[in-house]
Amino acid sequence: MQAIETAANSGTAAVLNMYDGSVPADADASIGASTLLAQLVCSASIFTSVADDTPGAIATFAAITSDLSADASGTCTYARLLTQSGGTTRAQFTVGTSATEIVFASNVFTLGAEIGISAFTLLQNEG
Repeated sequence: MQAIETAANSGTAAVLNMYDGSVPADADASIGASTLLAQLVCSASIFTSVADDTPGAIATFAAITSDLSADASGTCTYARLLTQSGGTTRAQFTVGTSATEIVFASNVFTLGAEIGISAFTLLQNEG
């Protein structure tokens, strides 16, 4: 978790880019034909806390600024954490309405709508 935080904090302000389309194999793979739906800006230090969990570790994100006007309409399926807008990708998360890393009541985004995350914790298993 500390490595993710250090890497994400290496830009001016980390962002979460929200995409539609097929989820790439990992954060290093091309986004292909995916469309950027929204971009949310993280706090200067992305985590408020990192703690031991049983098993693994859990990190709680600091405040994330909503995108006040979504860039496009679509069904959000994944997000990428970048060091800054246009920066280096540091992690990728699945997005949906259940059983995903980022859960929304509705992951169908509308052009111009506000997109926000009220709370986000990240669990890393041991091993």
